[in-house]
Amino acid sequence: MSRDPTLNGMLYFEAVARHGGVTKAAEELGVSASAVSQQIKLLEQQLGVRLFFREKRQFRLTADGERLFHSTSAAFRMIRDARQLVARQRERRQLILRVSPSFGVRWLGPRLAGFIHQHPSWDLHVDATPDPTDFDREAVDLDVRYGAGDWSGLYVEDILDDYVLPMCSPAYLAHLREIVTPSAGQADLIGQARLIDSVKTLYRWDAWLERAGITPATDDARLRFDRSSMALQLGVRGVGIVLESVTLAHDELADGTLVPVCPALGALRFPAYWLMGPSRNQSRRIVQLFRDWLREECARHEALTQALLARLDCPVVPIATPGTRHPGQGEAIEISGS
Repeated sequence: MSRDPTLNGMLYFEAVARHGGVTKAAEELGVSASAVSQQIKLLEQQLGVRLFFREKRQFRLTADGERLFHSTSAAFRMIRDARQLVARQRERRQLILRVSPSFGVRWLGPRLAGFIHQHPSWDLHVDATPDPTDFDREAVDLDVRYGAGDWSGLYVEDILDDYVLPMCSPAYLAHLREIVTPSAGQADLIGQARLIDSVKTLYRWDAWLERAGITPATDDARLRFDRSSMALQLGVRGVGIVLESVTLAHDELADGTLVPVCPALGALRFPAYWLMGPSRNQSRRIVQLFRDWLREECARHEALTQALLARLDCPVVPIATPGTRHPGQGEAIEISGS
């Protein structure tokens, strides 16, 4: 007689004893009924005792079977509980993050390596989507969202201001200077340019032109895109002037592939990027770590942005968040990602 019955044999025995038959045990285990019967027969041979009375298709435990079932059921219950505990612990070590697409690709993505190096044991899941999270229906810990910050019932933190100004490639700017009169001012350049519009940004061309007192020569050639990253790519390619985020175009402005068209008119500054999520998530260790890391990255970026604008001779013009409405002024606006 073997003193070491197989684990499979014990597992199959416990299932047959619990179900009172081979068929249901086989269905639960995902094996054939004959495989279960063979394991039970082998286990009885190894133990040298009879474990079941076979009565037609019913299996009734013998006294030895009762003793073994009591022990195996307790042991497998402990194993299942331990497995569930490990699974729950793994879930608690996971951060599920949602982010506005262009911000995720251009700003957050390149910086995430730093967070991962600092916290290599945490699982990170990032979903870049233009739609804000429905935290009541979706398993998301935090959302880094571009918008007006008017999300009710959530923890909402202003993490980063945006700076908006007209920009284009140096070649396109040179082309504009060739087609306008020498006495024309910088703002007159925009009146002759093809405008590239990011339609989901908070501050768009119509508002900027009105503020600057500029009337474009024509609106026919305006290009419209629902992703800031696409609009900026066309600006770099010399297709036209894009009114866009210094936050998203920081690298291009720093290396000169994009240049301000009217630096004297300044960069409009307003709150635009927010960290939000259910209050219940804010006490989680991983959420606190990510929030602290993100604040540090945003502070570092803010200092770099201020230095960059100073080098480009662009003064900062603070304004309120465009498009915000106060209670009683109508329905809340819908803000998508940028």
